Amino acid sequence: MAEKRPKLCNFVKKELEFFIENCNFTDEELQFFNLRAKNKSMIEICDIMHIKESKATTLSNKVNKKIIKVL
Repeated sequence: MAEKRPKLCNFVKKELEFFIENCNFTDEELQFFNLRAKNKSMIEICDIMHIKESKATTLSNKVNKKIIKVL
């Protein structure tokens, strides 16, 4: 069984700030990160950022990889 990744919305503020300070997110990745931290769905993020679902998936993968690297 695959290990389930924790949701960004479940991290505390200090942990989220650590990621922001250490992951070197692009502006677009940071916007995505902040929306996920507010528990927005991928569909909501697509609407807010005016992007396609495939772009949201790409951003999600990039953000996740950067988070894993700093952990």
